[in-house]
Amino acid sequence: MFTTQRVNRVKWACRRGMLELDVLFQPFFEQAFGDLDDQDKETFERLLTCDDPDLYAWVMGHQRCEDALLSSMVERIVNRVKV
Repeated sequence: MFTTQRVNRVKWACRRGMLELDVLFQPFFEQAFGDLDDQDKETFERLLTCDDPDLYAWVMGHQRCEDALLSSMVERIVNRVKV
């Protein structure tokens, strides 16, 4: 269950140390997070616990995340930006 407090923590976690990640995660949170089912919200929340260099490599396509759920979420975020 995503309480207001938990949602606020996810929103705060979208603020990264890299501008390239901020411009992906913050708009995704604002525009799409509320429409995700609980499993996808948990996957997004878990994605935000990853290190910035890994996240950057995944979103830039330099590496592929070995976790299928996280990889799918990265693809979803990147595809949303491309549209």
